[in-house]
Amino acid sequence: MGEKLSLCSGSEAVRKFHKTGWTVVRQKGSHVMMTKIGYQWTWSIPQHKELGPGLLRKLIRQADLTIKAFNDL
Repeated sequence: MGEKLSLCSGSEAVRKFHKTGWTVVRQKGSHVMMTKIGYQWTWSIPQHKELGPGLLRKLIRQADLTIKAFNDL
């Protein structure tokens, strides 16, 4: 079976993605927008106390990371 996903807050997810080269471009309300050179889209990460597992898995997959690599950040 695959690696167990460790849930985290929106702000913690932003910090982890920042370590992999994503940068914050702006914040609108409770959503932080992030982008990375070489990617054609901007992400919107809600600043909730805990992100849902489905959203977190989607973001990790789009960032070309594994769950283990994300958990280790």
